Amino acid sequence: MDELDPVIHTAARLRITATLAAIASGDRMSFPRLQELLDMTAGNLSTHVRKLEDAGYVTVTKTHQGRTPVTYLELSKTGRRAFEDYTETLRSVLGELP
Repeated sequence: MDELDPVIHTAARLRITATLAAIASGDRMSFPRLQELLDMTAGNLSTHVRKLEDAGYVTVTKTHQGRTPVTYLELSKTGRRAFEDYTETLRSVLGELP
């Protein structure tokens, strides 16, 4: 299992990348919506998003709607490719199991 990307392999980060990969390339999701879908606390989600952002897998955009700050998340091209590689590797590993 050494060939699985350790940045994605953590359960919470796998859930985040899988959810963001399910939306079209170039689309984004608000932080509260992702938090709701994954049933994660804001702090826990922030911690994992930061690791994905540091790896270049997630792009974080902070903006405002009126006076309200809004944070949007999307998989970068690098993140989408890393997730595709991760799922291919996982299929390969699972295919080798008896």
